[in-house]
Amino acid sequence: MKKKLVIHQTDTIRRKVYNHLREQILRGEYEPHERLFETRISEEIGVSRTPIREALHNLELEGLIECLPKVGYVVKPISEEEVAEICELRGLVEALAARWASEKARDKLVAELQKNIAASEKKLEQGAARAFVELDAQFHEIIARLSGSKRLLELAQTLRHHMLRYRIQSIYATYNVFRAIEGHKGILVAIKNGDKDEIELAIRTHLEQSKKDILRYALKEDENLAARKSSNQSNS
Repeated sequence: MKKKLVIHQTDTIRRKVYNHLREQILRGEYEPHERLFETRISEEIGVSRTPIREALHNLELEGLIECLPKVGYVVKPISEEEVAEICELRGLVEALAARWASEKARDKLVAELQKNIAASEKKLEQGAARAFVELDAQFHEIIARLSGSKRLLELAQTLRHHMLRYRIQSIYATYNVFRAIEGHKGILVAIKNGDKDEIELAIRTHLEQSKKDILRYALKEDENLAARKSSNQSNS
């Protein structure tokens, strides 16, 4: 006879700590190269170090952080190869989602995307670039949801969450928000035209621009980090 699964209270704590830290990393609360101290995190969250240690180990297995000798855990820096891989996969998944959504609920798809773009433009006019992060997520969520496939929706959400770790800071810039909205408009036009090749091209073009914005931000951050290190060495 198979053993019954016993869920202890600590299992819930472990999951909550893991999900909390994962969400903070994905949303950019921890910057690339930033060290993660068990004691500090334990004090901030208000739990013992054991679930923190386990969460950090699992986040390392997931590839969000890495353990460096004599340093400890640090948030993994932006990798051009990883960004390119995620964008390529998103292009495939979201193009398929857009095609299925167009076939199953085209009128609803167009209406919801138009509403989203209008809200995004309003936020941009108000100078609320940070508010676009959620609207950007909703735009892509609409397409994936209306595809009618739960598996496709899960894939799209997972890839978008991983990209959000890189995207979150670069998307705060007003000019990046403007370009992203233009990309959304291009996708909407392609969906209205009903041409699957045009839809795929519009999505890939949009994601390619996102990739460029992310890597531009990453290069700037690396330069800033190098400048800070140089300044610290000069003052010491």
